[in-house]
Amino acid sequence: MKIFLPDSEGLKIAYQLSGKTAPQSVLPADPARIVYSAAHVTADPFSASAPSGRAAIDWEATLAFRRHLDGLGLGIAEAMDTAQRGMGLDWPNALELIKRTKEDLPHARVVNGCGTDHLDPDDARTLDDVIHAYLEQVEAIQRVGARIILMASRALVRVAKSPEDYKKVYAKVLDACDEPVVLHWLGSAFDPALKGYWGASDFKDALEIVLDVIEQNKSKVDGIKISLLDKQKEILMRRRLPAGVKMYTGDDFNYPELIAGDDQGYSHALLGIFDPIAPLAASAVSRLGEGDKAGFHALLDPTVPLARLMFQAPTQYYKTGVVFLAWLNGFQKHFIMLNGAQSMRALPYFTGIFRHADACGLLRDPDLAVARMRSLLTLYGVD
Repeated sequence: MKIFLPDSEGLKIAYQLSGKTAPQSVLPADPARIVYSAAHVTADPFSASAPSGRAAIDWEATLAFRRHLDGLGLGIAEAMDTAQRGMGLDWPNALELIKRTKEDLPHARVVNGCGTDHLDPDDARTLDDVIHAYLEQVEAIQRVGARIILMASRALVRVAKSPEDYKKVYAKVLDACDEPVVLHWLGSAFDPALKGYWGASDFKDALEIVLDVIEQNKSKVDGIKISLLDKQKEILMRRRLPAGVKMYTGDDFNYPELIAGDDQGYSHALLGIFDPIAPLAASAVSRLGEGDKAGFHALLDPTVPLARLMFQAPTQYYKTGVVFLAWLNGFQKHFIMLNGAQSMRALPYFTGIFRHADACGLLRDPDLAVARMRSLLTLYGVD
């Protein structure tokens, strides 16, 4: 099958599809690594709500994709940044999403984003404002009977004056959690408003602070996900975590190496890229559990160019690529996103994702993918 794709100058170049198909394996119940896919949401394209207004969600398509992930044996990281949390998905809709996923998949492995995003950072005045905002979400999620991933807070960045302020807030919030949680250290590449998190601009200083937070509250911490896109920083921290506290890689650039690990340990996974590459993620980690490290790398390493393109700067718009590939693959009928985010990438980004996804065997129905790619090209004025 062939399609003509334009380059950055508009010149159309013939592209021959590879014909590859990703293997389909279900991750076992006791996998070699705990794997969470941070899942996207599907917008309701027929809503009269403006893109800048409250999120309008197609709940059935959104939940169907979660069934797809669960069917592959993957865990689900719910209401996280991949679901456009803080970039179109507000707290009331996030809580509704958490409730619906819990009801629809009561036995699935799910962690749920808990933050302070209902508190406008400009309205935060004191640490107590931040603590109360966190506790409101903690209590709401725990009433659902759901587990928590404690997200970084833009409001905390605004009001904290020192590392001790971060320690105070996390101690109060973690004390209120019924079960051990996953902490989330989200780098400023993903959210510029989080620059200087933990009260330090230098990684080495920030590392000492967060390690102290974990040590002082380790009975309440299952693990930590760090999304800094720097494998050496993750490995350094991984080797210093207290016994029993897991490292969940959030590095969408270097995940195969970090999940495979070394003679001093490995990372589990909580990744946005595991939404679009879910079949390969399940198959690769299954191979790893069988002792086939070469097979693991053979499946997962070729997906890195796709991930690096999808998460290229400005990284916070990676969700556009995630939803684009979900549309190409028939998981939703349209390429409309919350907050109009489908417009946040240039056409060469989409043609590049198409090529990389095909090369990895990630186009489930090539005929459908080509038809939808052609419709997008028509929208851009490509004859």
